[in-house]
Amino acid sequence: MAEFKLVINNPKTGKSYSKMINADVLDSKKIGEKIQGNPIGLDGYELEITGGSDKAGFPMRYDLNTSVRKRILLSKGPGVNIKKKGIRKRKTIRGAIITSSIAQVNLKIVKEGTKKIEEIFNVKSDDKNEVQS
Repeated sequence: MAEFKLVINNPKTGKSYSKMINADVLDSKKIGEKIQGNPIGLDGYELEITGGSDKAGFPMRYDLNTSVRKRILLSKGPGVNIKKKGIRKRKTIRGAIITSSIAQVNLKIVKEGTKKIEEIFNVKSDDKNEVQS
């Protein structure tokens, strides 16, 4: 079984939540696929895989349809940050298919379940009137 760190983003609030799982639910899934939240403890939720990184920290890239690391020539997109126009760099990135060598998987909430995500992760919602010490 593979161990993944899930980073679940709620686009409505802009907040992210972290969770560790030991499951083969995500094996051989690709970036852009939708999964059900029931196997990972989010009953009724539907999540979309948006990216991730492997155990060495190399980012996953949606347009590389493989599960291995490759060194490719990039001009834009995930894994590269180029400021000048026309510059290309050869960077090492991970393919879009999730395997056991992936350490972190980024997910986005597409459909919410009956329970609020704050209740599932035991997070207090920020109130403007609440004073934090």
